[in-house]
Formats: sequence, structure tokens, C-alpha cells
Amino acid sequence: MTPADAEVLTALRLANREYFGRWELDSDDPERWFTVEGVRAWITDGADRFVILDDGELAGLASITGIVHGALQSGMISYSVDEARAGRGLATAAVGELLTVAFGELGLHRVEAGTAAENLASQRVLERNGFTRLGLLRRHLLLQGEWVDHYLWERLADDP
Repeated sequence: MTPADAEVLTALRLANREYFGRWELDSDDPERWFTVEGVRAWITDGADRFVILDDGELAGLASITGIVHGALQSGMISYSVDEARAGRGLATAAVGELLTVAFGELGLHRVEAGTAAENLASQRVLERNGFTRLGLLRRHLLLQGEWVDHYLWERLADDP
């Protein structure tokens, strides 16, 4: 993802505001996700950000954040796909590509992900990519004003 993607990504986020909003963290500035300037700042925050394409059109986004090298060699992934394109395997394929980058060029040992306990579709994406569910983080993140339970998932570089 590059700053040039900010306008089309903002349009995607606006079109999916309610759909994405169910799983997004509460923020002091929630409107930042729906302005070109806010999205551009997010794209350039230093994390590894990627677009998900469907027949050459922007269909979603994926990220590797919280990368720590040294003794941990770990990162956290996140992903979302346009509601109109959900259920077609785009997120599953994108997570597979994130793992290739994480375990390849980034040299990570572990990749983690979190899913809201009620987000079954996201859990299926992780299961299809060989992640192991580690446990429940009770009232872990604030979503739409409520503390929501999340599952923590991991995948190690040498997992089958």
C-alpha cells in the first residue's frame, strides 16, 4: 500500500463503514478512518500494509503490525474485505500472502492474530491458514463502547 492508495481506500472504508465498524477498535478520533488524510496517515505509519485485489480492483486491506525482532521475532496481522466480496476466499488468500511475507522477507518466527469471539468468519480464515487458537482474552478490546472478548491465535514459521 502506498499513499497514492488513500483515496480509493477511503472510498472502500466509507462504503463499508457499518460492516467494518462491527470489529474496529474504539478511537479518540473515529472519523480518521473516513478521511483521505486520516487513511494516508495510517498507510504511512511504518507498519507493513497491503491491498487485497479482486480482478485488479481494491477489495480490502491487510497489515502486519507490532513487528518485534530480536529474541521475539513476532508480528500481528489484521485484514478486512469489502462486504460485497466477503465469503469468496479473498481474506484467506491474503492471510496466506501475509504469512509468506512475515516468514520470508521479514524473517519472523511467530505471527499472531486476534478475533472477536463472535467473528466466526475471521476465525475460519485463520483456521484455513494453519493458525492455532491459544485462548480467550476476556473483555480485551473496546468495540462500539463495549468491552469485547477476543481469541488469540498464533502461527509459527515451522508449523505444518
